[in-house]
Amino acid sequence: MNTIEVLELINKGESYHLEFKLEEENNEDFAKTIVCFANTDGGKIVIGVDDDGNIIGVSDVDEIMRKLDDVAINRCEPPVSIIQESVIVDDKKVVIVHIDKGSQRPYRTKSGQYYVRASNRCRQASREELLRIFQTNQSLYYDELPVTRAILSDLDLSAFKDFLSNYLDITIENNNDLKNFLINFHLLSKNDIPTITGILFFGKEPQKFIPEARVICANISGTDFGDTALEHQELKGTIPVMITYVENFLRSNLKKLHQIKDFSPESEYEIPLTALREAVINAIAHRDYTISAPMRIILFADRIEIHNPGTLPNTVTVESMKVGGSHVLRNPTIYNILVKMKMVTDLGSGVRRMIKLIKEQTGKEVEFSVSESEFVVKIPKKIV
Repeated sequence: MNTIEVLELINKGESYHLEFKLEEENNEDFAKTIVCFANTDGGKIVIGVDDDGNIIGVSDVDEIMRKLDDVAINRCEPPVSIIQESVIVDDKKVVIVHIDKGSQRPYRTKSGQYYVRASNRCRQASREELLRIFQTNQSLYYDELPVTRAILSDLDLSAFKDFLSNYLDITIENNNDLKNFLINFHLLSKNDIPTITGILFFGKEPQKFIPEARVICANISGTDFGDTALEHQELKGTIPVMITYVENFLRSNLKKLHQIKDFSPESEYEIPLTALREAVINAIAHRDYTISAPMRIILFADRIEIHNPGTLPNTVTVESMKVGGSHVLRNPTIYNILVKMKMVTDLGSGVRRMIKLIKEQTGKEVEFSVSESEFVVKIPKKIV
């Protein structure tokens, strides 16, 4: 970086990707900042600038660079790769430390603390954030974790037997075989504790243990959230039950459009139910269950919006998803059960199929948007 670039950077002030430090900061504080950038989205540390953006400078560039190299290698676990450079600004030397988003996340300090970046500061990562980082790096899958408060009797074992019989043509003869199947499907831990997926599909009271696993449905009279709500429902139960409830809600609230074709009158919903089913099941399969928020389905006069907790997983982008080029699973165990129930295919083509159906019937495009906390699908209605 040159002097002008550094001045522009400093003038912007501390931010999500930038922090100022003085050279006398202790090693633990430097490690904390390096770890928090590596765990989040990368960033820069400008050493020799105080919190107000005043350029103080450093006394010995070589010494501070050696110090930061030592911190990144020996006080961060695993070690973090950094790139350093020095620039003279207003006759004072400053050091810029570049930290990329880490490929071995999550990182922690030598003292065992995990940090993430929030706004313009570093803070300790919550349990949910750590789980999300592990999940993103595929170190573990959240849907396979045991629900510690649950026990085997919280599962509806007859429902699981029906699943094996109806979808896999398997008949269970004894309880040992039943437990083995539950364990091999990652629905039960080896300590007889139901997993997230086990509770979501076969739990007697899923929301007792996973309260965020519910769907809020609303029918709004106009095109804005502030308009009158004609109907509002909170849907609970296992995943298959909630999918059925959502379909019933959509059938009772969507308009039917009548047209004459050949000699007979025909009717169709203003949005094809097949496309909506793809969107809803896709959302349930891929939502981030570490976020304590329900999935929301909002019917407006001109569109349907599906608000799904969590951003897109790993390397998935909206563009790759549209063309069917991404099939990265956030919840592989949930998805596997849905595949066995023939609710989804194992091809990752659901989104592309939904886009095609909507375009054919409405002549309009499906819109996708991503924020830090949710993924939103906007499906236009056919207006006649």
